[in-house]
Amino acid sequence: MLPISPRLQWAVWGFLAAVIVVIAVLFAQSRHKTRTADFPVLSELKNFSLTNQLGEPTGLQNLEGQVWVANIIFTRCAGPCPRLTEFMASIQRDLQGISGVRLVTMTTDPEFDTPAVLRKYSERFKGDPSRWWFLTGTRKEIAGLARDGLKLTAVEKNPGERDNDADLFIHSTIFVVVDKHGRMRATFETDEPDSKTRILNAVKQLLAES
Repeated sequence: MLPISPRLQWAVWGFLAAVIVVIAVLFAQSRHKTRTADFPVLSELKNFSLTNQLGEPTGLQNLEGQVWVANIIFTRCAGPCPRLTEFMASIQRDLQGISGVRLVTMTTDPEFDTPAVLRKYSERFKGDPSRWWFLTGTRKEIAGLARDGLKLTAVEKNPGERDNDADLFIHSTIFVVVDKHGRMRATFETDEPDSKTRILNAVKQLLAES
C-alpha cells in the first residue's frame, strides 16, 4: 500500500474541517428558525394616538424598532391590578441594562386615569418613564389598541354587578409581547408559575431578530 503524502493528508483534514463548520452553521440556523417559529405573528398593530404619564403624545412610531411588553389595568382597581403592576415592575428590574425594550401599561378607565394620576401610580411602583409608559386616551383609541390590536379584554361592569365602588371593569390579566415591527407575537397568563421566565425569554429572542 502506497503511503499518503503529507499534502494529501492536509487536504483530507481540511475538507473534513470544512464539512464540520458547514454542519455547525446549518445546525445553528435550524435552531434559530425553531426558536423564532415559537412566536408566530398573531396580529399587526395599527397606529394609535395615546398619552403617557408625562403628558407626551405616544403612537406606534414611538415604539418602532423596540420589543415591548404590554398589559391593561386601571388605578382604582381593587382586584388584580396592583399584582399585575408589581409583576411588570419585576420585569422592569430583570431587564435593567438591556436596551431596545419598552414596557406599556394601558388604562381601561381614561376618565379617571389622567396622565397625572398615572404618573403618581407609576411612581408608586418605581416605574422608569424612559422605559415604562402608562398610557391613557379616548376610549376609542384604547379599544383600538387593546382589544383590536393586542387582543386584551376590557369590559365595563353594569352597576348592579359591582361588588364595590372600585369594581368597575372586567379585563385581561395576560401580558403580550410585541416585536420590533409592531406585530404581536406572544401572550402569557401571569398566574402561571414560569410566566415571567417565559416572557423574558420571548423578549430576548425577539430582540435577536432582524
